[in-house]
Amino acid sequence: MVSKKQHSPWLWIPSLCAAEEIPSAVVLFVALIMFLQFGADETTAALYGALLFLPWVMKSYLYSKVRKAGFFKRYLHVAESLMFLCLMGIAVYISEAKVHTWLLFVFLFLLSLLCSWHELLSRFYYSRMLRPRQQRIFKTTKMLSSHLVLIATYGVLIIIAGFFEVFFRSYQKAWAMESSLLAGGFLIFLVINFITLQNPKVLDRYRYETFADTVKNELHVLSRIQQKPNVFPVLFSLFFLLLPQALMFNTRVFFLLSPASQGGLECSVQDVGFAQGTIGVLAFSMGIILGRAMMKRFGIRPMFWWTAIVLTLSPLSYMLMARQPQVGDMFLLCCMTFFAQFCFGFGLNVCHLYVPYISDQRYRNTTNFLYVPMVASLMIAPMALSGWLSTALGYSTFFTLCTLCTPVAWIILIICKTERILTSYE
Repeated sequence: MVSKKQHSPWLWIPSLCAAEEIPSAVVLFVALIMFLQFGADETTAALYGALLFLPWVMKSYLYSKVRKAGFFKRYLHVAESLMFLCLMGIAVYISEAKVHTWLLFVFLFLLSLLCSWHELLSRFYYSRMLRPRQQRIFKTTKMLSSHLVLIATYGVLIIIAGFFEVFFRSYQKAWAMESSLLAGGFLIFLVINFITLQNPKVLDRYRYETFADTVKNELHVLSRIQQKPNVFPVLFSLFFLLLPQALMFNTRVFFLLSPASQGGLECSVQDVGFAQGTIGVLAFSMGIILGRAMMKRFGIRPMFWWTAIVLTLSPLSYMLMARQPQVGDMFLLCCMTFFAQFCFGFGLNVCHLYVPYISDQRYRNTTNFLYVPMVASLMIAPMALSGWLSTALGYSTFFTLCTLCTPVAWIILIICKTERILTSYE
């Protein structure tokens, strides 16, 4: 039951979403540009960017322990305090004379760990504080808050960093100032959450569980998944379905920033922030919302092939831009980015069928495939290798290869009879 003294969810839901999404934007998007500007080549930057996803895989091993503990408010405050200290640590370190990309990666990896933990705690806090009926009432508020923070954060962070770079005429001072302001902005939401979050009710059935027991339980879940019939053909089809997205996740940023002599679009940091961080994230959010609404309207099964096909259309825009690069044409860049990210967001809803099957109903109510360790791990290897591949092949050939994965994915879906397997399980 929700306490009568509890602050209104209209206040703490948006602030909790902001505290969750702002550091995540640094880890999942901003970090890639930082690696490049501080001297990492594309191969190393892509590897570091992929490794930053590992905490989102590992957090599953804390799932049952955190869910049973119930002390979500205390853990949320601890996580947010550590995230603030980590952001300040990055700002202080960047302001030094010499920045080593491997040490910057260590800071960001720690921040990624805290972000994944905070996301898990936020989800449990939300479900524990509100009854199912209240959750339905505030579902739209939660969704809109997350998407609005995503749209505002991803693009704004990069655009501001670009302006600082022009003003200071030093990317190092620009990122140091950017990190300081980001830490200060995050501190505001930390204080709001400290004031507004209340203690959720601890379940009577809570039983202390050691970390070793938690890992054992998670491994038992994975062993059950491996024993399921046709699980490997399903994973195989999902790998190829997500392969183009995994390959392009980091390289699309490299492509935008690379000079025209190397086949890139020679965009400024501000251009990348606006096109990829603002227009792209807006299109991704619109695709997610529209796909979810259509699945609710027409059903998950009839929408399986529609979402799968749209998901695999995303590489077309980058292939066209790489084959006929239009340097300086922001309107065309924004249009093509919108198409690519809309397809990605809309098609991601296909995981409505994959996620319950692979996770054995552990995450039935979520569409984010990163919540499932086995699915996330399918993307990490292509993401890590994408920098080396794009350097070796060139952007035109690389994005053409990503596009050619599209018919391969469709053929594998048919051969593996994926739709029949997933819908029969549903």
